[in-house]
Amino acid sequence: MRKQILTIAAIVASLASVEARAQSETDKLREALRSLTAQTRSLEDQRASLQGKVAEAEREKAALNSQIAAAKAQVKETEKMHREAVDEFNQRLEDRNQTLEKWKAAYEEAATVARAKDAERAKFEGEATAYKASTKSCIAKNSQLMKVGRELLRRYEGVSFGDIAVINEPLTGVRRVEIQNILQDYEDKLLEQKVTQ
Repeated sequence: MRKQILTIAAIVASLASVEARAQSETDKLREALRSLTAQTRSLEDQRASLQGKVAEAEREKAALNSQIAAAKAQVKETEKMHREAVDEFNQRLEDRNQTLEKWKAAYEEAATVARAKDAERAKFEGEATAYKASTKSCIAKNSQLMKVGRELLRRYEGVSFGDIAVINEPLTGVRRVEIQNILQDYEDKLLEQKVTQ
């Protein structure tokens, strides 16, 4: 019996030792469980934080994508406006070139007309100078004609009935020749003063 008690005591001691080891193992497992629970919570918190960051990144990505789309639309609109502005500028440039060509043609025509008018004016000035010289010549010749006419009238006033009878004397005709010579001299003086063109 004593042997039995010893065996029982050894069993109890062994049980106590096993129980103590089991308690120690349980405590270790509990501590490991607590540590795992804390790690799980920490990882869950990190996962939630990362999911929040992912969601924020997705929102930022969506916002940036919409900004990119808006920027692309703006670039397309700007390119369209640029093309329209270039087309309008080119059209204005073409219109200006056509207007310039018209002005050049009008200027050339005006210059041609001006040259023709200058030539015509020079011609008319030359003719006017010639006419002035001719007029002066005519005035001088007219003066001479007036002198010859007055001289002729004075001689004619001095002719008497006797002079007419002597002129018409048929026998000698000397006086007649003399009168004809005088008349020829006057005719020559008149012809010298005749204006020719």
